Amino acid sequence: MIGWYVHHHGYGHVARFRAVQPHLRERVRVFSSLPRPDGPDDEVEWIVLPGDADTVERADGAVCDPRDADPTVRGALHWAPHDHPGHRARLARIAAHTEDLRVFVTDVSAEVVAFTRLLGLRTVAVTQPGERTDPAHSLAYDLADRILAPWAHGAVPAGALSPRTDRVVWTGGISRHDGRVADAADAERSVLFLGRALDDDVRRAAEQQLAAAGWRTRAIGHDAASRVDDPWSLLTSHTVVVSAAGQNSVADLAAAGARAVVVAQDRPFDEQRHTARALHRWNLARVAPEGVDAAGVAALVEAAATDDPDWSRWQVAGAAERAAEAVEAMLP
Repeated sequence: MIGWYVHHHGYGHVARFRAVQPHLRERVRVFSSLPRPDGPDDEVEWIVLPGDADTVERADGAVCDPRDADPTVRGALHWAPHDHPGHRARLARIAAHTEDLRVFVTDVSAEVVAFTRLLGLRTVAVTQPGERTDPAHSLAYDLADRILAPWAHGAVPAGALSPRTDRVVWTGGISRHDGRVADAADAERSVLFLGRALDDDVRRAAEQQLAAAGWRTRAIGHDAASRVDDPWSLLTSHTVVVSAAGQNSVADLAAAGARAVVVAQDRPFDEQRHTARALHRWNLARVAPEGVDAAGVAALVEAAATDDPDWSRWQVAGAAERAAEAVEAMLP
């Protein structure tokens, strides 16, 4: 059996797992703070972990705010607060369910990589773009038996991986939409605003300017009411898609062959800025400047409408299978 840690921030980590899992021959046991989502088949076990970032009251009545409890261990780790019962229970729950595991995949947590390796498990660390040369990432990459980089080799510079290339597998961008057939494009000019790539006021103003110029607009995923479980037909039928530069978003754009405008979000280690620069360098998308306004967005959409990006360079085709093969190659 394979263990798989799914980080609970956003939807990207669980989406990546859901794309890879159908290609695994071994059964999987997932560990996550997220509740079990719809989608994984019944063979997938899902163990919900206690939270470790909330303020709690200890048995002696003292209040524990993990942010004030040396969570980074003087910069050596990312999150390991003193005296937090959730943090302790979380690691105990992982350890209690590892006896029958043959390999453990972590997407993503430096501490879980270190912990599972200390348990003697074969470890696979999923990495992301950005300046990840800090001590905690370096420790995780040094300890991991294999490192999965879910983007095309050479696309995004990753200095932290350079000394460890013998253990890195660049899978290409992993998208749940790989292999799907695109819907026919709309005859009229249309733009899809995907997720919270822009502040609401900037997006609404851009929609107004584009509508005045003859564009049909639609926005999805910017709040709970606008979420769409399967946006594939929208991704493939609109003339231009405006999106953030997260790994899953970019892989989905590549799978759809979309003309795109990407807006890099402020993320730890400058992950999305690194990805956006790669997209610009390879002429795969128009990249919005920092603080872009509505007029700037509208101009980028107009420019992107005539683009012909070669998204095959992002190597989405077969990426989920390659990730599954890399994990199962670690099985004893």
